[in-house]
Amino acid sequence: MASEQTSGFNASARSVREQIVQVLRAWGMQHDLADTAADLMAETDLLGIDSHGISMLPSYEDKVLAGTLAIGARPRVVRDGPASALLDGMAGLGYPVAAQAMHMAVDKALEQGVGAVAVRNSHHFGAAGVYARIAVRRGVVGLVTSSANGVIMVPTAAAMPMLGTNPIAFAAPAAQNEPFVLDMATTTVAANKVKVYDFHGKPLPPGWAMDGRGEPVTDAAQAMAYIFKHPEGGLSPLGGTAAMSSHKGYGLAMMAQILGSTLTGSGFAALHAKRRGPRDPDNIGHFFLALNPDAFRDAGSFEADLDDMIDALHDTPPAQPDVPVQVAGEPEARARAHRERHGIPIPPALDIRLRQICERCKAAYVLEPVTSQA
Repeated sequence: MASEQTSGFNASARSVREQIVQVLRAWGMQHDLADTAADLMAETDLLGIDSHGISMLPSYEDKVLAGTLAIGARPRVVRDGPASALLDGMAGLGYPVAAQAMHMAVDKALEQGVGAVAVRNSHHFGAAGVYARIAVRRGVVGLVTSSANGVIMVPTAAAMPMLGTNPIAFAAPAAQNEPFVLDMATTTVAANKVKVYDFHGKPLPPGWAMDGRGEPVTDAAQAMAYIFKHPEGGLSPLGGTAAMSSHKGYGLAMMAQILGSTLTGSGFAALHAKRRGPRDPDNIGHFFLALNPDAFRDAGSFEADLDDMIDALHDTPPAQPDVPVQVAGEPEARARAHRERHGIPIPPALDIRLRQICERCKAAYVLEPVTSQA
């Protein structure tokens, strides 16, 4: 075991991926599936989405120890048609089955113009955007939605949480620009982002979380309690308040739930939680849609027109001269370029948790500070 770190540090991306692999394999995940999950989790950290990368290991450990996550499971294909398919995650971690589903959707889109693949009986799959990026890397448009296990979103006008963060991701390839990649929770923020603020001891912006009376909670630790422990309170829908159109976030969460869960036959968490046994899986559902632009117009014209659109947005006069107009996906691309050189931040609280996980599962602790700042 490496010597204890006394403060946070920036770990190399290579060591972050290897640390994830070491832990997943020690828990009993099959080697090829652990490789897939680690690739996706490390990519998430490189993109600057700290809430959904290596910091997820503590919550996955809880599920492994509780017996609700079948870490050794291998997904299987249940239905397979020319333009659609259904996969069963077999109660395993969501990354491998989600990657398989997105690739299957792309394969079908390249053959049929459209590919739609759904997943049932899965667990958390990380950031939805990494799967939409699989689509654009293969030259097609991708749409991803998912249900969620946590009952943490308080619907507009409600007093109790009834929905999860229920993410939506959409990606489209451009010819010269970075691809457009929208990756969003349907809550004002993802619960794991609150977790990151708690790790760093930072106060929350007002409007992210609320108590049982609908009042804002800005203490991150207190907000975590409302989100994960108390029956009342939780996260607001996208928009924050009814005056700021939170009904739109509420509606988008329902859309993601219907595609990710109702369509696949997976559980609606608010009802599933009432009847599940102590070792029952989360039964999360995901949905993946791929569209081949060449099925709709001349090859290359979609990407060229998207370039023109993005260029026009870049040329828009900014409200503040030093803050340029960007499109979705560009901040993550910049984060990747920076973190590939300077490493992935590992705050002290997370480092301690990771060391403890390694001790419990007998995995090597392999995180290393980045060696090059060039």
